[in-house]
Amino acid sequence: MSRPAIAHIRLDAFRHNYRVAKQCHGGKALAVIKANAYGHGAVHCAKSIEGEVDGFAVACLEEALQLREAGIPEPILLLEGFFEANELPDIVANDCWIVVHAQWQLEILLSAKLAQPLQVWLKMDSGMHRLGLSVSEYVQAYERLNGHKNVKKIVAMSHFANADNLSSDHTSQQIEVFQNTIHALKQAARIELSLANSAAILGWQKIKRDWSRPGIMLYGASPIVQSSQVPVLKPVMQLTSKIISIRNIKKGESVGYGSIFTADKDTIIGVVACGYADGYPRSAIAGTPMAVDGIMTRLIGRVSMDMLFVDLTDIPAASIGSQVELWGNQVAANDVAKAAGTIAYELFCNVKRAHFQYFDASNI
Repeated sequence: MSRPAIAHIRLDAFRHNYRVAKQCHGGKALAVIKANAYGHGAVHCAKSIEGEVDGFAVACLEEALQLREAGIPEPILLLEGFFEANELPDIVANDCWIVVHAQWQLEILLSAKLAQPLQVWLKMDSGMHRLGLSVSEYVQAYERLNGHKNVKKIVAMSHFANADNLSSDHTSQQIEVFQNTIHALKQAARIELSLANSAAILGWQKIKRDWSRPGIMLYGASPIVQSSQVPVLKPVMQLTSKIISIRNIKKGESVGYGSIFTADKDTIIGVVACGYADGYPRSAIAGTPMAVDGIMTRLIGRVSMDMLFVDLTDIPAASIGSQVELWGNQVAANDVAKAAGTIAYELFCNVKRAHFQYFDASNI
């Protein structure tokens, strides 16, 4: 029998969330499936929306090639563009779109000899200060690219730093910087724009022009924590395992490394076959929610490499082999992430060693 840690991936939920993203934004949407679809499996997720997706976004050429080799025909945007000039022939051959975010990329692209022109997404640093051309560089860069033999089309883009914080005015400031710069361009009214990530799609719905780039919301986790108006997203990943041992400890006894949990009463403890080597965060604190056979309970003790502890005191029917949901249908990934001092993005990306099982409820 194989180890019972399983990541169940609902492809119908992924498809549902993509449709929600498009409906909320109103324009076209690139499904962001970088980092192996945030740990969910890029090829499986891509194929689940094949034929209705407007395109995909990945971090780099290697991730795009994986999709092309799997027969994915839709447009693919490289969010970090190219890292070296020698990538450009493969980018052209595989019909990828590129982000240009730096002056050195601009110079390489303009001087390259390409078999055919590329679609360029020209990135502006409107205030996040991570990637993107400065406002002072942007207009000139756009005009140099516009009409150049190596450039088929330009989409103007930027990225928000604080769109998940609805009380911050930083997003409004970034929008203003972006729009003012675009207005300085010739034929500004006809330029396609891309601003909205998941947080902007859900929290700043006035941004409704052209292209959105939904990421984390596709996987069923909302980056907006303050709003009760977030549309229904379906969790795509359900991480489960099973109880492999049951211990009865007395009041005053401890369990696990560091003895960080000491029972304040007689306690029944289940040992679960899942640990930080599987992607469950070691930083999760006692009280982190989980469910056993559908009944909510809590993590206790320190998470170890291969195992963790769950409180079974109020679940007397639990036994060896009882299913434990670490996150998914009952236990929100955001709640686990909060208890561990991290974000759902990191939880999903860190899942490994678990067996991945894909299913599509619409086909059942």
